[in-house]
Amino acid sequence: MTSLETPIGLLLVNLGTPDAPDTRSVRRYLAQFLSDPRVVDLPRIVWLPILHGVILNTRPKRSAKAYASVWNHDIGEGPLKTFTRLQTEKLRLRSSSLSGKAPVIVDYALRYGAPSIADKINALMAQGCNRIVLLPLYPQYAASTTASVADDAFHALECMRRQPALRIGAPYYDDPAYINALATAVRRELAALDFEPEVILASFHGLPQAQVDRGDPYREHCEETWRLLRQALNMSEEKLRLSFQSRFGPAQWLTPYTSDVVASLAENGVKNIAIFAPGFSADCLETIEELGVEIRDIFQEKGGEKFARFSCLNDSLEGIDLLETLAQRELAGWV
Repeated sequence: MTSLETPIGLLLVNLGTPDAPDTRSVRRYLAQFLSDPRVVDLPRIVWLPILHGVILNTRPKRSAKAYASVWNHDIGEGPLKTFTRLQTEKLRLRSSSLSGKAPVIVDYALRYGAPSIADKINALMAQGCNRIVLLPLYPQYAASTTASVADDAFHALECMRRQPALRIGAPYYDDPAYINALATAVRRELAALDFEPEVILASFHGLPQAQVDRGDPYREHCEETWRLLRQALNMSEEKLRLSFQSRFGPAQWLTPYTSDVVASLAENGVKNIAIFAPGFSADCLETIEELGVEIRDIFQEKGGEKFARFSCLNDSLEGIDLLETLAQRELAGWV
């Protein structure tokens, strides 16, 4: 077997989840997540005392209850891990479409929690992969997501005498395959409703405004996804609206905030809305509980009536078709 015929690793990477929906596991997960300087880029001397002195002593108990409400208790996994695993298993069934002379071994890792990026890189190398593609499942680039994956992967390589060749997949916020997958999913979800939404809200995860001011292209990427999706669905800005969720702390984050938008819609007489999260490749706490429960409750408390939350692409047919297209593109030249 020549070097060009040895297996190639394809590693899907998503954000992460606690090991269990209990306070101790959530505290461990949040400590890893919120200690990442890509996520919170305040000076460590300022941030770490706040994190360890306040946040990790108060937030984990509350977050554990939220995780318990969405947890897949029968298999012991959070939804994000379940869907990322299912995406991997279904893409693995299509590995023949990804392979040339070299077989492709498909696996997944989580940036925070288990399985870790370092462990999976080592596992792929143990299977003979001296070339590995990391595919971050973040359509829109942000330093706190895509760059953090790259940081962690290259940190793992720092400890290796023998390193694999490594590629990091590009963001795909404007990729036609991504836009088509979203449009297909939205049309299917709309067809299944028993009401006609007056407004559909595309809710992206928020980001501190200061990070965008320092050059992060995240907002531009979200707005371009929103524009292309409106075009694909033939919807106006008034029908398909843009917002940002999951604000954390007192600092200014990207606006408009999803919570403010749904409250304003209800107060201004809008009775029926639908919401979805195009920036999330898999359903998780932020989509199921935050959008599906918290945001729904705000809308209805302000006078709204019918509310629907659309699922993420998850392991749907269009979702796996998208991953196959992205994988083929990132593997090009190696297979």
